[in-house]
Amino acid sequence: MAKRPLSEKAVREKLSELLSWGEAHADWKKAIDGVSESKRGIRPQGIPYSLWELLEHVRIAQWDIIAFTKDAKHKSPEWPSGYWPKSPAPPDAAAWDKTVKEFFKGIKELQKLTLDPKVQLDQKIAHGTGQTPLRQILLLADHNAYHLGQFVLVRRALDDWKGN
Repeated sequence: MAKRPLSEKAVREKLSELLSWGEAHADWKKAIDGVSESKRGIRPQGIPYSLWELLEHVRIAQWDIIAFTKDAKHKSPEWPSGYWPKSPAPPDAAAWDKTVKEFFKGIKELQKLTLDPKVQLDQKIAHGTGQTPLRQILLLADHNAYHLGQFVLVRRALDDWKGN
């Protein structure tokens, strides 16, 4: 039986799912849910990041990837200092909540772009150096998954994880 090629719509739907799924591991919603406020800024022994640092880093990197993809005038932060918070702890609970909200808003924004049939996934971004929307989507999914694993590891090290 000959296989038919995947439709562009099916590819877009799977890419969109990739940005937020947790089929092979915990997803970000589960990873963030129930984080003890008192543990958000602690770097466990032998681990160079706190939960705040990881969460704020993925939010900043995600914002940068999306903004670059959509806006020719976007200026990326300086690497690496512009991609990490200045402190291991959030200034307050409101800052944590704002970062969580902005992180999930960014995922939805890129999912919307991914599903937009007017966006040619393989077309080079005019203001880039060879990047395409598809590359940006995969970059973001990969980056977020990498740090998601670290986030869960830090929660485990802090004895603040009730998941698997």
